[in-house]
Amino acid sequence: MSNIVAIVGRPNVGKSTLFNRLVQRRDAIVDSVSGVTRDRHYGKSDWNGKEFSLIDTGGYAIGSDDIFEAEIRKQVQLAIEEADYIIFVVDVVEGITPMDTIVAQLLRKAKKPIFMAVNKVDNSMREADAVEFYNLGLGEHYTISSINGSGTGELLDALAKELDEEELPDENELPRFAVVGRPNAGKSSFINALIGEERNIVTDIAGTTRDSIDTKYNRFGFEFNLVDTAGIRKKSKVKEDLEFYSVMRAVRAIEYCDVAILIVDAERGFEGQDENIFWLAQKNKKGIIILVNKWDLIEQKETNTLRDFEAMVRKEVAPFTDVPIVFISVLEKQRIFKAIEMAVEVFNNRTKRIPTSKLNDTMLEIIKSYPPPALKGKFVKIKYCMQLPTPTPQFVFFANLPQYISESYKRFIENKLREIYDFKGVPITIYFRQK
Repeated sequence: MSNIVAIVGRPNVGKSTLFNRLVQRRDAIVDSVSGVTRDRHYGKSDWNGKEFSLIDTGGYAIGSDDIFEAEIRKQVQLAIEEADYIIFVVDVVEGITPMDTIVAQLLRKAKKPIFMAVNKVDNSMREADAVEFYNLGLGEHYTISSINGSGTGELLDALAKELDEEELPDENELPRFAVVGRPNAGKSSFINALIGEERNIVTDIAGTTRDSIDTKYNRFGFEFNLVDTAGIRKKSKVKEDLEFYSVMRAVRAIEYCDVAILIVDAERGFEGQDENIFWLAQKNKKGIIILVNKWDLIEQKETNTLRDFEAMVRKEVAPFTDVPIVFISVLEKQRIFKAIEMAVEVFNNRTKRIPTSKLNDTMLEIIKSYPPPALKGKFVKIKYCMQLPTPTPQFVFFANLPQYISESYKRFIENKLREIYDFKGVPITIYFRQK
């Protein structure tokens, strides 16, 4: 289980810049117009060998002060409920504002570890000004400059010390299959079709599933929990305030599942938001299966429509293309059980263990026939390999000069592992280490 860290604070204190620095990519749209971060952004980060998921809680209403205040309250409340740790960002240049005081009041009541980051501290004068933030009653603060990165190391050191060690899943716990996707792709209808009852209220209003709900399910002699998540949606209307925060719930569901069943709306195609969800599941090393729903509504299906759609999806998710794609119609109950069968198969692939002797017999033979290309006159010899005892498939290959192994050769090895041992739908990690 990964730790979830939420970054909170009023607009324009530099939350998105800090987020980008920590996940090392320019993802959140950063703009100096108040309240520009429309979506919650999520990414993976790690520090001192501890991995965590980071959520940048942006997205505010720009309106009257009370709407504004209500929005911030909600956003902080949600972070308190859903995240394990909270980074509260304030701005040294503006000092303590009434809004900071409100956020601090909410955080003081929370039973969660809070790290206060005083941002925009880029000289000693501002360092002295930061002392003022002790008045918020949250104890220790960390002075940082999210633009140039100074001070972020100390903040992360303190956070990493607190982070929980990753727990290995409990052997007796039922596998969890999370049904994820954009609002109105048919997630609740899919679950209802499987269990044959209107347990979830299904309506045509996008985003009516508010929370994730678990359902015990038994099929093919295999018992598991189906997790229905609130739809992840792109731009939220403030009026649908609960919808506004559904991303965090979906992130949580993906983090805590074994297999993510991503439902895509055939009429809308495979869009950016679908890709984000796919990417999130892949980064979290979850099993993944893609269901293309409402396939019955695609007019005049040419002979190649299905093939073209599948090729398009695989192109979007490259290089991880070894994923089952099942075309279904929840309404017509077409292939919905096939979908569950595939999800069970993916779950089994994810927990697969290859005996070391068998792995060496097969892989070393292949490596002998196709050795890594020599680089700068250096010849790489791979002597031994093994699967690591981790919850997800990870392999280590021992070589004399691992630094000379190219990306394309790593892909070649991964493809061979997939081909021989069938890891369909499962991200696998390969390391090359010095023997």
